[in-house]
Amino acid sequence: MRPMPIVPPVEDAWLVIPVFNEQSVIGQVVAEARATFPHVICVDDASTDSSGARAAEAGAVVVTHPYNLGQGASLQTGIDYALRHTDAAYLVTFDADGQHRTIDAVAMVERARDEGLAVVFGSRFLDDRTKPGFLKRLVLKTAVWVTNMSTGMKLTDAHNGLRVIRRDAAAKIDLEQNRMAHATEIVLQIGRTKLPWAEHPVEIIYTDYSKAKGQSLFNSVNILWDLVVN
Repeated sequence: MRPMPIVPPVEDAWLVIPVFNEQSVIGQVVAEARATFPHVICVDDASTDSSGARAAEAGAVVVTHPYNLGQGASLQTGIDYALRHTDAAYLVTFDADGQHRTIDAVAMVERARDEGLAVVFGSRFLDDRTKPGFLKRLVLKTAVWVTNMSTGMKLTDAHNGLRVIRRDAAAKIDLEQNRMAHATEIVLQIGRTKLPWAEHPVEIIYTDYSKAKGQSLFNSVNILWDLVVN
């Protein structure tokens, strides 16, 4: 594993992490993230394990759903909490399974600040660091095509959960798609705001754990199904 460069804490951005049954990794994910992003919100989507407790022990603010509602609903809950209870200038949506790199999130926040961007979307397809495999790449690229056709945007990676969203843009997000189709809904709602946005190259870390938890080819097909149905 490559050593992570030392960067100063990012005080004006809050991480929003949807969590469902991630007890084996969430503590480490939160602890490592908080070395750079001191402020972390975990939305425990009615986990049946100790995910919420592990996140809290690692220093996250934990908001808990009484029923399992899906990742889209968890993101909306986290966004609402941050807007109502913090002075965050930026929100960073971040996955719970360890596949995102905080160094990429830092670079995206810095780019949002430097270029006056309301949204920075992470993309695994702007360089060759991420190796999703041929079939997964094909399915994800199909999802990109469907998303771009339905939203009018021109993204290279429509279902990457790493995003930086400025506070004014976050206030305009109102997700109704609770599950995987929420990623297209976010793109659609941001496109309607006419606020400035960009994509930024990021590396996705595919581990055995993340593949088993939802980064499999089967899950990519589920994304396409959600897009078509919803």
